Amino acid sequence: MLKGFEDGAVPAGEARALCWEIEAFNRAYATALDDGRVEDWPGFFVDDALYRITGRENADAGLPVGLVYCEGVGMLKDRALAIARTMMFAPRYLLHQITNERVLALDGAGLITATANYALYETLVDQRTTLLQVGRYYDRFVRHDGALRLRERHCVYDSLIIDTALIYPV
Repeated sequence: MLKGFEDGAVPAGEARALCWEIEAFNRAYATALDDGRVEDWPGFFVDDALYRITGRENADAGLPVGLVYCEGVGMLKDRALAIARTMMFAPRYLLHQITNERVLALDGAGLITATANYALYETLVDQRTTLLQVGRYYDRFVRHDGALRLRERHCVYDSLIIDTALIYPV
């Protein structure tokens, strides 16, 4: 468990309603990426967002070293544009499965701290489907124009052996 992502006291009814909302958010997030709309991806974040992909071993040790680090929506847009426009990799299909959303805390300013499990599958057109990564999202959500947006998404993957050519967002 990452520091700052411990269980807090969120009333059951409120936690349940937020979980449904987060599940709908994650469904839209996964659908955008799975449909190849990577340029829509930054729209799930607020302007000053933080996005990281880190191995569990580093996360458990409190080390920020990871595969991807994007600070601010500008970096997210740059990454999305590079993926969408360079296409220097074989065509592929992605499938995200996001489950077990949990609301851990809700502060007075409306910051929602949550986790969810994820699995990311990849199918290259001429190969079998492979499991690229499994892990957990450590998220901080805020409301922006009435909708949930990510202030922080820290993707912590479990396996020490991963595809070093991870291209798409998790």
